[in-house]
Amino acid sequence: MLIEARNLTKRFGDFTAVDGIDVQVHRGEAFGFLGPNGAGKSSTMRMIGCVSPPSGGDLRILGMDPRTDGPAIRARLGVVPQRDTLDEELTVEENILVYGRYFGLPRALVRERARELLEFAQLTERAGAKVEPLSGGMKRRLTIARSLVNAPEILLLDEPTTGLDPQARHALWDRLFRLKRSGVTLVLTTHYMDEAEQLCDRLVVMDRGRIVAEGSPRSLIEQYSTREVLELRFAVDDHAPLAAAVDGLAERVEVLPDRLLLYTDDGDAATAALHQRGVEPLSSLVRRSTLEDVFLRLTGRTLVD
Repeated sequence: MLIEARNLTKRFGDFTAVDGIDVQVHRGEAFGFLGPNGAGKSSTMRMIGCVSPPSGGDLRILGMDPRTDGPAIRARLGVVPQRDTLDEELTVEENILVYGRYFGLPRALVRERARELLEFAQLTERAGAKVEPLSGGMKRRLTIARSLVNAPEILLLDEPTTGLDPQARHALWDRLFRLKRSGVTLVLTTHYMDEAEQLCDRLVVMDRGRIVAEGSPRSLIEQYSTREVLELRFAVDDHAPLAAAVDGLAERVEVLPDRLLLYTDDGDAATAALHQRGVEPLSSLVRRSTLEDVFLRLTGRTLVD
């Protein structure tokens, strides 16, 4: 067990950011914390990263206690913060070289790792370029490459693709898949449901500092949702009064400000039944259930609330 938390708690004055959670992360897996901003994900990651002491509970990382073994743990971790902290006055390669020296690694070793990591991040051709003009995706890949200079056993990624366009996100996912295959344990936070489904072997869903569900993305969807969802939009400002018009057409109905969600195993059949009733929405969409639907079922709100 690389990470084990029991009743882990983090308080800031009277505010409890992390409220007694239990977490276990196994070697070689990709483990995620899914939830909206303010759910307690980043506070949990900061405790795992040994930069914020727990307020209560027990936490063991690599078999050690972060309260007493912080430096030894940090030496074996890689950390990708939510916002890039690159030195934009240095070149791409220099960012890795300087960072590697913080770990007391020999210059020759750091230089060799920098070459390998730039190749891994697909930045070899940019090695001598300054960081400032790089695209957001390139900067994010450089941040990940830099975090790997000490050959960490665990890589912590806090919202790794926030602000990136779809192409850059997929390029970053590919790099993370490769890392996982090489044996690096990934621990990440995200509020993107597709990212969690793509990257995580297991995850916990967090809401207001607590864990409300745990499992693989597929098992959570199977447990808490239906195979398909029919999304209906009507030309009204308030969709709540229209819930009665679709009563009985699905296992359950969620009313959101801008649409109705009908949870069913056959969205096309529900659509046909809707038309038979003479109900004509402005638009309709049948899609598969996602972790967003799991979160809505568990908390009554969406991930972007």
